[in-house]
Amino acid sequence: MRTFGKWLGRLLFAVIVLAGLGLVGFWIFGPGIAGSRMNNVVAHDPYPVSSDGAALHDTLIVGDWHADSLLWKRDLTERGSYGQVDLPRLREGGVSVQVFTAVTKSPAGLNYDQNSAEAFDNITLLAFGQLWPIRTWQSLLERALYQAEKLHGFATKEPHHLKVVTSEADLDEVLARRAKGEQVVAGILGIEGAHPLEGKLENLDRLQAAGYRLIGLQHFFDNELGGSLHGEGNHGLSEFGRQVVAEVAKRGLILDVAHSSPQVVRDVLDMVDIPVVLSHSGIHAHCPVKRNIPDELMQRIAGTGGVIGMGYWAEVACDEITPKGIAKMIVAAIATVGEDHVSLGSDFDGSVETAFDTSELPALTSELLAAGLSEGQIRKVMGENMLRVLRARLE
Repeated sequence: MRTFGKWLGRLLFAVIVLAGLGLVGFWIFGPGIAGSRMNNVVAHDPYPVSSDGAALHDTLIVGDWHADSLLWKRDLTERGSYGQVDLPRLREGGVSVQVFTAVTKSPAGLNYDQNSAEAFDNITLLAFGQLWPIRTWQSLLERALYQAEKLHGFATKEPHHLKVVTSEADLDEVLARRAKGEQVVAGILGIEGAHPLEGKLENLDRLQAAGYRLIGLQHFFDNELGGSLHGEGNHGLSEFGRQVVAEVAKRGLILDVAHSSPQVVRDVLDMVDIPVVLSHSGIHAHCPVKRNIPDELMQRIAGTGGVIGMGYWAEVACDEITPKGIAKMIVAAIATVGEDHVSLGSDFDGSVETAFDTSELPALTSELLAAGLSEGQIRKVMGENMLRVLRARLE
């Protein structure tokens, strides 16, 4: 019996050691494996960039409404071997303004048709696997605050290459520095879905104090504010959602209806008289899928003076995700909502596969020229339309 007890004790010890080693391996290797597989760039030969395209791109203000790069365990001050956005590649792509959006809850499966708010949350596992602070493991608000801390940390480490912009004066400073030849990027914080408010309007103060300026209402599930495009019934704004929308409109914040149900979009448009943003999408006339809301709603968003950001992934572009394919979608968007209301909204690092990363944006400019757009139209789409909305909202 004593021999059996010793054997059992050794077995239990071995199991514990193996489990510990497995956990350490998960923490060391898991984040990189997940980040590289979920934010893949399709292998490709270098895209052609015409001399006219390259020359024009060098003079553009380029802005992107949506990248989820803060979600992943990567130092964005260094050029990564995977993923789609970091500061070196933003510089290579000539990007002036980048919105970094915090993802705080995401249902397993990411079903474009329907998800339950009670589905298993991928971000809980990601927060644990990436060794985020314990405070983030069960609090959506803390997850948003932590991702803001990450961006501020990158700006502290690389002040010559990144400034977190929270006001129009900050934006003007970055553009002035870039005009002098500095390769600095304006980083703007946004939330993908307002569930980090955790049902409390006063938490908007904490998010704003942390630097958040773009407020998305929903993500892949219905929340306290109302229905998601991918939720369970096309619900409109709740009373709490109406309070949040009114407060966002009153402050110097930007309202984003990406992932909101069509009814929420209608409710928002009936409430506000500010430019509304749909940060990352496609255009239904070009790619008739549920993710691209009806053209009449896109046109109503345009009617506010707002913009629709064109994404670079298959589900919104109907598989045409090369620079040439995205240029084709942008041409269709201009025909649908007008040249003053089309922007870039890549969804880089948003668990999507793309055919180029942010360093390759000169190829998109080149393809827009080849598609017949004028220099003025290209300037608007690549960044000037975004700047107009930012100036209208940032205080």
